[in-house]
Amino acid sequence: MAIHLYKTSTPSTRNGAVDSQVKSNPRNNLIYGQHRCSKGRNARGIITAGHRGGGHKRLYRKIDFRRNEKDIYGRIV
Repeated sequence: MAIHLYKTSTPSTRNGAVDSQVKSNPRNNLIYGQHRCSKGRNARGIITAGHRGGGHKRLYRKIDFRRNEKDIYGRIV
């Protein structure tokens, strides 16, 4: 578990540090991708709302909010 120090390229990255365990990829069985949004297009594919394209690829994480059992130990990955 090493600490990664940022190289100062901008004032906001000065004195910045990140734990390397956080940077590791999450478990694949807890992550899924959804269908991309329509980006401002209707059912015919015609742009109806401008300036709404592109965007970064997004992944969604499955979280079980209804855990009723008590005293279960777990780790957030």
